Amino acid sequence: MTYCVGVLLESGLVMASDTRTNAGVDQVATFPKMTTFEVPGERTMIMLTSGNLAVTQAVLQHLHKDIANNETQHLLNVSDMFDAARLIGLAIRTVHKEDAEHLRHHNTDFNISVLFAGQIAGEPTRLFHIYSAGNFIEASKETPYFQIGETKYGKPILDRVINYKCSLEDALKCVLISFDSTIRSNVSVDLPVDVLVYRNNKLSIDYNHRIAKDDPYFLSVRQHWGEGLRKVFAEIPNPDWC
Repeated sequence: MTYCVGVLLESGLVMASDTRTNAGVDQVATFPKMTTFEVPGERTMIMLTSGNLAVTQAVLQHLHKDIANNETQHLLNVSDMFDAARLIGLAIRTVHKEDAEHLRHHNTDFNISVLFAGQIAGEPTRLFHIYSAGNFIEASKETPYFQIGETKYGKPILDRVINYKCSLEDALKCVLISFDSTIRSNVSVDLPVDVLVYRNNKLSIDYNHRIAKDDPYFLSVRQHWGEGLRKVFAEIPNPDWC
């Protein structure tokens, strides 16, 4: 299991992914689930993946191979983000055609979800959620964030705080609290967490940071949030009917 969040804001993007993978309690490893594709000054793209690790790596290999072979269309030459999302969907379908039946024979599901975001010069910043079938939906001002993986523990804080007008700094704080809540409630999600901030029209990554277990800011967020929750809880009056 994993946990990834992508937030589309008026001022840019906040993207975050954990790095834990496991195939049982005794097979826990760290793999990055965030991949970037850039032509500085022309395009910046971020891809977060959840699901079967072999499937996600195969999809990424197809995308990188298309770039290396300078195919007619690849992520570094398509004209807009919609076509870029479509290329990722096609790569997922290609891997499904190659591997899905073999996975079924071994009682393993074909499982992948992708958050894909970024900006190509001449169009706005965009965020997509791409499914195992290769189809996708796009974030909007009304629905400005997507989650994949273990979503339920981190969703309540996102629903209460995130909106399209949020600052990048507030959104980043909220996303980190969302991760802290998920890590506390599900052993399959853990630090390190990769965090990326992109500001509209910069066309290069503004901030890319890996949060380790001893990260002072994350520890501060965890402490302040925990203490704040306990304080607010203590201040709520007891019901007058019990």
